[in-house]
Amino acid sequence: MLDANLVTWLLVIVVVFSLIQGVRRGASGSVRQLLFFLVGAVVAILAVVLSAMAAWAVSPHLQTWLLERSLVRPEPNTSLFKQFGYTALSGLRDLPLFRFAALFLVFHTIIRLATALFTRVLASVISFPFSIVPTGGSVSRSVGGLIGTALGTGRALLFTSLLFAYCALFPQGPMTDYIQQSTLYREVASQVIRPAAGNMLEKQLPVFAQAMSSELDQLWQKRYDVIDADLPDDIVQAAISVTKGKDGDEDKARALYDWVGSRVTYDNEKVKAYEEQGDWWEQNPEHTFTTRKGVCIDYARLYAAMARAVNLDVRVVTGLGYDGRGGYGPHAWNEVYLTEQQRWLPLDSTWAKSGNWFDTSDFTDTHIRQGGITG
Repeated sequence: MLDANLVTWLLVIVVVFSLIQGVRRGASGSVRQLLFFLVGAVVAILAVVLSAMAAWAVSPHLQTWLLERSLVRPEPNTSLFKQFGYTALSGLRDLPLFRFAALFLVFHTIIRLATALFTRVLASVISFPFSIVPTGGSVSRSVGGLIGTALGTGRALLFTSLLFAYCALFPQGPMTDYIQQSTLYREVASQVIRPAAGNMLEKQLPVFAQAMSSELDQLWQKRYDVIDADLPDDIVQAAISVTKGKDGDEDKARALYDWVGSRVTYDNEKVKAYEEQGDWWEQNPEHTFTTRKGVCIDYARLYAAMARAVNLDVRVVTGLGYDGRGGYGPHAWNEVYLTEQQRWLPLDSTWAKSGNWFDTSDFTDTHIRQGGITG
C-alpha cells in the first residue's frame, strides 16, 4: 500500500515512531503512555460534549441579556476598542452560530484547564500497577513494541480524521486532491473514518462551516454600522426633504426608495474594473450621494444613511441576487423595520429602475440572504 504520496509516509512514520518508542520504553512505560493517550482522548471528547451542551443552554440567555442592554452604535471617531466592542457584542446578540461558537470556546477552555491536572493524575493512578513491572528484557520490549504500535495506530487515526474533516470542509482546497491520492489515507477513510462518522463529517460539517462563514461575513459587514454612522449634513437634509409630509415608517421608507432608486446610476465601469483588473474601491455614502453613481452595496449604504437620518431602523443585507439569466450573483439590498406592523420590510433600490422591488411578494424568490446583515 505504500506509494510516493507524502501523506502515506507521514501516517506510516507516526506508527513506526510510536513502535520504536514502545520498544525503548518497555511494557510498563508503553502502557503508561497508552493510558495517557486514552484518558486524554476520553476527557477531550467529554469536554467537547459538555462545552456544546453548556453553550447551547446559555446562548438564549446571553442573547436576552444583550437585547436588554440596548447597545448604542458608537460615533465614527470613537476609539478602536469601543468600535471592536460594539461589533463583537452586536455580533453575539444577532448571530446565533457566532454566539454558540464563542460560548463553546469559553466553556471548552475552562473545562480543559480544570481537567488538565485531573487527567494526568487519573492516568498516573491507573498506570501505577504497571510501573512496578521491569522495563528491561526482550519480552518487556516486545510487549512495549506492540503497545507502541497500537498507540501509533490511534495517533494515525486521529491524524486521518483531521485530514478527512479538512477534505470535507474544503473539497476544492489546495491540498484536497493530493490528500485523497494517498492510498493509505483512502483505505483508512473508507474502512474506519467514514463508517464511524457516517454523514456527520461529509454532510453536516460543510453545512455548518458554510453557515458559520456566512455569519462571519455578517460580522464583517457590521463595520458599516460604525463607519457610516457619521451622517453628512447634505444627506440628512436630503432625507428630511424627501420624507417631508410622509406619515409612518412605510411611507418614509418608500419615499427614500424612490429617491435613491431614481437618482443614483449604476456604475458599470466600477464593476468592469473589478471583474477585469481586480480593482475595487469602497466608497462611502457621501461619495455615492455626491457622484450619484455606485453599485449595489453603495445604493444600500446610501439608503441606510438616509433612512437613519429620519430615524428609521434600517439594515444592509448582502447575499445573492437573480441575474435574469438563470443564475445568481453577489448583491446587496436593505430592510427597514416598520414599527406599526412590527416587521422588517425588504427593498432593493438598485433594481428600482427595472420594476417595483419595494416589499414585493416575490422578493425572496430573487434575493437569497447569504452574507451580512447590519443595523
